[in-house]
Amino acid sequence: MSTQPTSSQAPLGVPSDATLPLRILLLENIHTTAVELFTAASYQVERLNKALPANELKQRLAEGSRTPTQILGIRSKTRLSADVLDASGPLQAIGCFCIGTNQVDLAAASRRGIPVWNAPFSNTRSVAEMILAEVIMLARQLGDRSREVHAGSFRKVSAGCYEVRGKTLGIIGYGHIGSQVGVLAESLGMRVVFYDVVPKLALGNCQSCPTLGALLAQSDFVTLHVPATPQTHGMIGGAELAAMKKGSYVLNASRGTVVDLPALAAALKSGHVRGAAVDVYPEEPEENSDGFVTPLQNLPNVILTPHIGGSTEEAQVNIGREVATSLLRFLSQGATTGAVNFPQIELPPTRNTHRVINVHRNVPGVLRDINRVVSELDANIHAQILSTNDDIGYLIMDLDHDVVQQVSDRLSLLPTSIRTRVLY
Repeated sequence: MSTQPTSSQAPLGVPSDATLPLRILLLENIHTTAVELFTAASYQVERLNKALPANELKQRLAEGSRTPTQILGIRSKTRLSADVLDASGPLQAIGCFCIGTNQVDLAAASRRGIPVWNAPFSNTRSVAEMILAEVIMLARQLGDRSREVHAGSFRKVSAGCYEVRGKTLGIIGYGHIGSQVGVLAESLGMRVVFYDVVPKLALGNCQSCPTLGALLAQSDFVTLHVPATPQTHGMIGGAELAAMKKGSYVLNASRGTVVDLPALAAALKSGHVRGAAVDVYPEEPEENSDGFVTPLQNLPNVILTPHIGGSTEEAQVNIGREVATSLLRFLSQGATTGAVNFPQIELPPTRNTHRVINVHRNVPGVLRDINRVVSELDANIHAQILSTNDDIGYLIMDLDHDVVQQVSDRLSLLPTSIRTRVLY
């Protein structure tokens, strides 16, 4: 079974990649696990250890590029705006080798028939372990004591230092990471409560709070694990910090736009908040560099880390495997399970059939027109599955006769078609 994709010219500007060798571009030092999986499947892979500026990325993705990219792998620093995506030519899919996808204009990707995957599970444990380590470090002021000894000062103190057993941990966002944080916290003897805008089944003895205010009022430690959305932007500001218990702690390893850092700095300086651990910031350098500035620098009992919550060897291996596997299943079978912006379907391959996939605008009559094309070519549909969202429809179709290229050519001429590809 060949995994070399082909497609035909679509009316909405998606160019043909029928004669192009499939090339995969991986940016931002994506783990070699992904490279090994792609090369084992006989794909050409280029791996860079940095993000690319928009203009250079456009050149790499353009149809007329010397080495046009069909599959793009990124992490959190690459920005795929509508402008960049609209300039792309044969790009077929995007893999975000991280949790978040806010660096990609998902609507623009959908309009061009480009599914996007991320890794929602692979670094869960790494982030959860870091949060629990920071809870203990804040409770014992370990960061300050370590810094003092490095500077030659030996200050053995117990005032303001506490055990975490019996304290209440409030988790905002009870998803994959938040729920694991709760499990680990309970193993330390902590009481755990959570708040989420979506009803969630609590694990262990964790209890749900009806409102954010209810969580803030009772928590000794507040940790955030939410995505970057308009609803979460600045969700912890001056009013929310004032609503927290005096002497409590704030931890944020989710997104930099979630916490108002000047307001947090003010709460720390006043003593209302006793400590904080922050791993993400509203603006972060695209590369490792010096000269980074944040209002939280040089404040007591504040742990500042450079967005390393998921930066462990185990997490990067797992992320590389998770996203690469999703992309390979899309290339070989057309499966979109796990894609964040696409209808999610898959159809198990069957022997002696020929598969074509089609992305189209979600308007009435498309399936009728597609089936008419197949009928006019005297082909028999062995299996067919279609799913839609508000904007697009995604079809996988297996034919008993080898007329898939003719079917693909005809489907590409339909005014509703965005992208058509023959798999085998």
